[in-house]
Amino acid sequence: NSGMFVLRASVWMTALERFRPDIAAATRAAWAARKTDAKFVRPGKAEFAAVPSESVDYAVMERCPGTDIPLRMVALDAGWNDLGAWEAVWQVADKDVNGNAFVGDALIADSRNTLVHATSRLVGVVGLTDIVVVETPDAVLVSDRARSQEVKQIVNRLGAEQRGEQALHRKVHRPWGWYDSIDNGPRHQVKRIMVKPGASLSLQMHHHRAEHWIVVSGTAEIVNGDKTILLTENQSTYIPLGQTHRLANPGKVPLEIIEVQSGSYLGEDDIVRFEDTYGRA
Repeated sequence: NSGMFVLRASVWMTALERFRPDIAAATRAAWAARKTDAKFVRPGKAEFAAVPSESVDYAVMERCPGTDIPLRMVALDAGWNDLGAWEAVWQVADKDVNGNAFVGDALIADSRNTLVHATSRLVGVVGLTDIVVVETPDAVLVSDRARSQEVKQIVNRLGAEQRGEQALHRKVHRPWGWYDSIDNGPRHQVKRIMVKPGASLSLQMHHHRAEHWIVVSGTAEIVNGDKTILLTENQSTYIPLGQTHRLANPGKVPLEIIEVQSGSYLGEDDIVRFEDTYGRA
């Protein structure tokens, strides 16, 4: 069962309205709010995001038997592979004499049955067997080829971190330095932050959280609303919710601070950047 469906839109909407009228209504609302851009038709963004998430099988197909909505299954011999994991991508890819496959700018030496997928820079590998390497501009995945489908574990952990649900106790590297989570709770999060000499974070604000900064070592130059202050070891400042702020290191040694966040939402996406040296939105 490859999960491919061929049907008229009118038949689908009839079935959807019968079995999941909430999805049908939300879909119609998104379509009513559509905009046309040249040959593209774009449903209303907010309305489309509000459409309940459910699979075709659970929402409709499993409910059709015994109703007047007909179902037919047709055998298809087309060498189907849904490429649901990087292992599947390796299986269908062109390979060299050692079973290696690559996409993009890659150099492979003394390796066997390995996949390298590079999208933004040169990737070189040496001495690998049965490994998947996937490079994108913002992340790199390295996995045993037979376990590549388990990438969902990493995705789930990153999602939980972004929502502020758990501390991963790992260093997250940024152009200006790094941070790691020390302690998390439903309404608080504690981070350790290191800023390189001469580097700074973006000028930013948060809608849902306030922050308290304590300098552990080094010197901090802090923009806090319309004030700019210098803090050294054991000094601190409070950033109210909604306050424009920036952290910079004007010194010659790394700056390390402890940041305590508190508020109703602590996700990393609660950030509005006004100025950013690194071109982030």
